[in-house]
Amino acid sequence: AMHDLKRTTVLALASMCVIESARSLPSRTSGTAMAARASIAGKPSPAVRESGNTQGISNLPGNEKGTLIQSFVQYPGSSYTSAGEAWRQVRNQWLIPYGGALLLIVSGAIALFYWRKGPLGGHEVDTGRKIERFTPLERSAHWANAIAFVLLAISGIVIAFGKFFLLPVLGPTLFGWLSYALKNVHNFVGPVFAVSLVIVFITFVRDNLPSKGDWMWLRRAGGMFGGKEVPSHRFNAGEKLVFWGGVMALGIAVVGSGLVLDNLIPGWGNTRGEMQVAHMVHAVATVLMMAMFAGHIYIGSIGMKGAYDAMRTGYVDEAWAEAHHEWWYDDVKAGKI
Repeated sequence: AMHDLKRTTVLALASMCVIESARSLPSRTSGTAMAARASIAGKPSPAVRESGNTQGISNLPGNEKGTLIQSFVQYPGSSYTSAGEAWRQVRNQWLIPYGGALLLIVSGAIALFYWRKGPLGGHEVDTGRKIERFTPLERSAHWANAIAFVLLAISGIVIAFGKFFLLPVLGPTLFGWLSYALKNVHNFVGPVFAVSLVIVFITFVRDNLPSKGDWMWLRRAGGMFGGKEVPSHRFNAGEKLVFWGGVMALGIAVVGSGLVLDNLIPGWGNTRGEMQVAHMVHAVATVLMMAMFAGHIYIGSIGMKGAYDAMRTGYVDEAWAEAHHEWWYDDVKAGKI
């Protein structure tokens, strides 16, 4: 019993020495000492609570390894809180619900329009005489960009919204494997989409410059709700809006933020704050791009008779060209193109 009492006394004295040593350390000591002192006092560790403002000491290489919790910020739509929590609020309360709602609304509007109006065009009688509308180079650039976009859109939708409609059906194991595979598809196809987008821009920019008749086309919605289409050049004002708004403006935002998230831009995407901002920009821009391109894909496939064949073969009938792009047809017949 005496031996046990001596051992207990020695351990108690050693513990008191450790406690006093921790209390006597200066405030600039490592995060470990600060955590020990806070634990003794029964309070949250200052090393954790204030790590966003003052980095602790870490032997791990890389940025922010000594920062456990980010500093307080307020992103659009979030409260004033730590950056990680602010990003989570923006994602879960704004980007996911409103982004998903926008895609559903656009899909429903397209389905309703097709149900009520059916495919546009088809009233003209084919002449059998063909006009080249797209060169092999133009079609190659378009299809490379289109295939990359579809892969990115499908993988992005599954990553962002899949847990709401696929997880209950597939189960966690299969959905986990699918998400992992599509994440890799998304990361590797992204740079391909970026390169093809540049090629598409260079290839089609000349014919998408503003020209006479664009405002009239917009005011009358291209004649979509009337009996006759509004005359246009090679590309009408609606296609030009998709080009400048979707390919150019949103394309820059999507590609730029995506390259940051892929860590392909030197000096960018090395901190959590940069990744959070890049993710929010990427999410907003991609949802808007998908909504805009959905109408373009609809018109170019089942929404207008003859449009898909133009991009598939490169040629259209003279009657189709005159009906849908009258001024371009006149230029071709006059030898100006």
